[in-house]
Amino acid sequence: MRRVVITGMGMVTPLGVGVSRNWQKIIEGKSGIRAIERIDVSDMPSQIAGMVPYTESGDPADGFNASLYIDPKEQKKTDIFIPYALCAASEAVAQSGWMPEGEEDRDRTGVLIGSGIGGLNTTYEASLTLKERGPRRLSPFTVPAMLINLAAGHISIRYGFRGPNHAVVTACASGTHAIGDAARLIMLGDADVMVAGGAEAAVNRLGVSTFSAARALSTGYNDTPEIASRPFDEGRDGFVIAEGAGVMVLEEYEHAKARGAEIFAEIAGYGLSGDAHHITAPAPDGSGGYRAMKAALRSAGLSTAEIDYINAHGTSTPVGDGVEIQAVRRLFEADLGRISMSSTKSAIGHLLGAAGAVEAVYCVQALRSGILPPTLNLENPSEICAGMDLVPKTAKEKKMKTVLSNSFGFGGTNASLIMRAM
Repeated sequence: MRRVVITGMGMVTPLGVGVSRNWQKIIEGKSGIRAIERIDVSDMPSQIAGMVPYTESGDPADGFNASLYIDPKEQKKTDIFIPYALCAASEAVAQSGWMPEGEEDRDRTGVLIGSGIGGLNTTYEASLTLKERGPRRLSPFTVPAMLINLAAGHISIRYGFRGPNHAVVTACASGTHAIGDAARLIMLGDADVMVAGGAEAAVNRLGVSTFSAARALSTGYNDTPEIASRPFDEGRDGFVIAEGAGVMVLEEYEHAKARGAEIFAEIAGYGLSGDAHHITAPAPDGSGGYRAMKAALRSAGLSTAEIDYINAHGTSTPVGDGVEIQAVRRLFEADLGRISMSSTKSAIGHLLGAAGAVEAVYCVQALRSGILPPTLNLENPSEICAGMDLVPKTAKEKKMKTVLSNSFGFGGTNASLIMRAM
């Protein structure tokens, strides 16, 4: 089987635009969670979110400006999750240095971007237009703005990448599945290079109100949003909805080596499973997550003793966090004393279908820097966490060779990704 490495990374999150900026803020313990001001949420029980900071400046250091990544006229034809994906992809592709000019190279370069919901705001606005103004007032671009695969489509068109053009839709596991599936396309010889990741933009009235109706969101910290996302803490009361995108350039190892590309890490293992239990709740014994992690270890040819750090799914929900801890305890029982685990959702909230991709980038940054990102707001860990290093509140140094990232989604879909330093 061909080896797959990472040669480029890009991201936009509630902490801003760019991998280095995000990483610096994560390890400094900064939070990107704020009170929602862009839309009216006064009638909703949850009024906070991890929102991408916007700016009209031409400097990404000031925040996200969609016009830097897509022409203003074209923005009217896209939902905002697509410019988020283009932003992250532009950084990843530029960092990789891969700009194929030959026909065969373009044919061997593909795109795979996942999303849990895609153009949700476009769906919401179109439904209002239909009801209030009638069908003749709908834009002919409504459908391509909503469709999840159009994030990959826009990236493919932008760069002329004509290889596999694909999308993954597995709720909050979409970003991890996208990277894992793209790696397999390379392993199997269907492509030499894949631009892969996830994008999401569900912080709108429809997104916030429906997740609130499902009683999934935090409601007890509207006045103190920065402490609302508190994975594994006794005070957690739901996840904080967030938005953004994470993208990686994956490349066949010999291909990357031949062109002298900088290699950041290797995709060493990938595991998937289904709970077959409930549409929203995980299997209470954690068996789904357990099997996904075990499958990832098996595909990597690794033992539990070789995992140094786990980036947890850790959404800050009362049930989900406990189930994940249960799964990790069961699989890593003999090695719990040496493994560290943290949840970066404590700083940026839950990016739904983009979460796994963003967290994979954070994992690679941890490998490269030897620094573990912290679990913020972990004041009173749940009893089930006893004896585990959850990197509470403050980043810390640790030598690492291999890391694992978990993502679990509605419908009982689970994914685990293992990355290894080169």
